[in-house]
Amino acid sequence: MLRRYAIGAIALALVVSGCGGKRTPTTPDASGGGASCEASDGRITIATGNSGGVYFVVGGGLAKLISDNSKLKASSAETGASVQNIQQLVAGTYDIAFSLADTAADAVNGTGAFNGKKEKIAALTRIYPNYTQVLVRADAGINSVADMKGKRISTGSPKSGTEVIAGRLLKTAGLNIDSDVQAQRLDLTKTADGMKDGSIDGLIWSGGLPTPQITDITTSLKDKVKFIDITPLLPEMKKISPVYDTAPIPAATYGVAEVPTIVVPNLLLVREDFAANNACAVTKLIFDKKADLEKVHPAVKDISKDKASASDPVPLHPGAKQALG
Repeated sequence: MLRRYAIGAIALALVVSGCGGKRTPTTPDASGGGASCEASDGRITIATGNSGGVYFVVGGGLAKLISDNSKLKASSAETGASVQNIQQLVAGTYDIAFSLADTAADAVNGTGAFNGKKEKIAALTRIYPNYTQVLVRADAGINSVADMKGKRISTGSPKSGTEVIAGRLLKTAGLNIDSDVQAQRLDLTKTADGMKDGSIDGLIWSGGLPTPQITDITTSLKDKVKFIDITPLLPEMKKISPVYDTAPIPAATYGVAEVPTIVVPNLLLVREDFAANNACAVTKLIFDKKADLEKVHPAVKDISKDKASASDPVPLHPGAKQALG
């Protein structure tokens, strides 16, 4: 049933998703402070992630929600995800971007992939958490991240949040992503193909639950694959970024045994100069119409207004603050 749900969600996303196109600038005032919460006329674009991932599905649903309920017309686009999303958000290619909180923290601090450049971004809201899903072929001899030495491991698309987390997990396990594993920097569709045909031994993926392509792998291979418990690495991971936490992947998600893992929140990001009225309108829509967005993907159920403003160290946009009261 989860598989059918996920496939239906992807179908919806494909309908409302597109290449984004050139955006039409909207009201430039980003100050907030009691400004209007009514969206301006114009077009905005949303950077999502791999077509097999939850960002892509939820991003398509969000674009439709905005277009159907405001003056703004929104489109979504498939991307490599977090790092690329932030870089292209700042460059003006996109107006809203999905990102893992650890990657967004790197961006505002000028660390990690952002190499000393502190990006001027803000958050609309914290959304659902991403689960670090480490899935391996049962015959690969992998029972921990350290066992990945010399193995063919998909570490995610280049410039993705998954690649960031994969590198950090391997490092905390004493491995170098560039020399100690045969890193396959693949999107999720190619990763699923590689798992099924045996050309890769395992994968590291950061995504919401359930992720459609992970469902595809577990449904196709059944007991030929297994999830790895990576929580022994959490103390060292928290030294890198305090946003990391732990939670279980429930057994019902993929029809395999429950396994604990490391989770990280997701954020919806904009540039600091994103119009305050539009920031307010979009943020308010997410919570006013949350039931509609939940129909797109079950991960949306984990979006909580109580946690919406918990975006540190990324500042909350003034328009978002207004919407969240």
